[in-house]
Amino acid sequence: MKALLLALGVALAAPGVALGAPAATPEHESNTQVPAGQLYYQPGPAPDRIVLSPAADAASGFAVSWRTDDSVSAPLLELAPLGDSPAFAASRRITAQTLPLASETGSAHFHHARVDGLAPGSAWLYRVQGNGRWSSWNRVVTAGGVDEPLTLLYFGDTQNKNLSHVTRVVRQAMRQAPQARLALFAGDLVSGGDGQDDIEWGEWHAAASPLLEEVVTAPAAGNHEYADLHEDTPQETKVLGSHWSRAFALPDNGDAAVPHTSYWFDHQGVRVAVIDGTSALEHDTGAQQARWLDAVLAANTRPWSIVMVHQPLYALRAGRDNAALIEHLGPVLQRHKVDLVLQGHDHAYGRRLLAGAGSSVLVSSVAGPKQYRLSGQAKATMAPTGEDTQFFQVLRLAADGLDYQSFTASGALYDAFRIQRQADGSKQLVEQEAGRIAPRNCDHRAATAKGRTDRCWE
Repeated sequence: MKALLLALGVALAAPGVALGAPAATPEHESNTQVPAGQLYYQPGPAPDRIVLSPAADAASGFAVSWRTDDSVSAPLLELAPLGDSPAFAASRRITAQTLPLASETGSAHFHHARVDGLAPGSAWLYRVQGNGRWSSWNRVVTAGGVDEPLTLLYFGDTQNKNLSHVTRVVRQAMRQAPQARLALFAGDLVSGGDGQDDIEWGEWHAAASPLLEEVVTAPAAGNHEYADLHEDTPQETKVLGSHWSRAFALPDNGDAAVPHTSYWFDHQGVRVAVIDGTSALEHDTGAQQARWLDAVLAANTRPWSIVMVHQPLYALRAGRDNAALIEHLGPVLQRHKVDLVLQGHDHAYGRRLLAGAGSSVLVSSVAGPKQYRLSGQAKATMAPTGEDTQFFQVLRLAADGLDYQSFTASGALYDAFRIQRQADGSKQLVEQEAGRIAPRNCDHRAATAKGRTDRCWE
């Protein structure tokens, strides 16, 4: 009987251990699933790491980035109208720009192709070329009209253990909102700094690839997308990592101080502007970025506006102070009545208003497993808050209102509100309490598996 059960894949309990008994506290896991000294995610002749990026006008086009080995230069993107027969043919071919990158996994070429001149709300298939190999045909739909409803996803930091722990969050988000046409990531996609940078990027792409290939994806750069140069010396400074400008083909319309990490785009009824918080705090570019943001928002003709920045204006974790962001960005956000400010960095959940009633809603969230504890100040000034929880957010925008929902990794509703547009053009925040689960914290866990008391989980 025992042999039969094993052959059928039925787990047998060890002597003295009941099936279904709670497991022991898990030990600290490595950040990637690739053992030290082994290589994985090496570039090859077939395209991989495909990302669909926004064009400044998402109604007329999009951009795609992908990777191959260094045998491929200036490959093609093919575009075909969406159809049901396999006997379709490409209607356009676009030659990509190629950027080299050497890493611990080998010499790679990253490719960027930009597609324009398409009709709003039109559906297409695209594929990208390698060396004698092509990717799958992937579906893309250009943005529709300004008044058409839009569903988008928002993720806080992924950063750690992307393959093992972030995969489930991305999949749950896609199940929760299969109609999503846009995904926003608030920075710290990877951790970096451990000699496995390219492997970490490989696992981030592996965790999110079904989303990245068919949903327009817009990230903000976090501090972990930067590297420390001349560390522990008086000349120490942060420089943007080499992967960032290669992994994404983002709009080239950012501030001159941070041309690769600030940008804006319009998608149906919303203008999205992305700020580089690390540069603002580390390189004193906050004032210049604020002037750029002021001009971008002043020119906005869409009914909704979202600003994304990695570091929160008001910190959730003890010992952090982002006063420079409040000083420089706060007045711009207030002047233009920005609807939402989406943030990450502090690895917990918190929501508050920038100032009084009617001002911008500031949200900080975390999608990955690294979890900090909230400060007393955050608990006193934000509601709801959350600890020890992986989240994703679904936003639905229409002409008359913006509906925001935050879900846990298992799909439970944690936070919800609506920004209702009034007949006179003003907006009102309406709390939506029904269906929310109780607030979560990590009071039940005194320390992490590595013994840290300032975190809920590593």
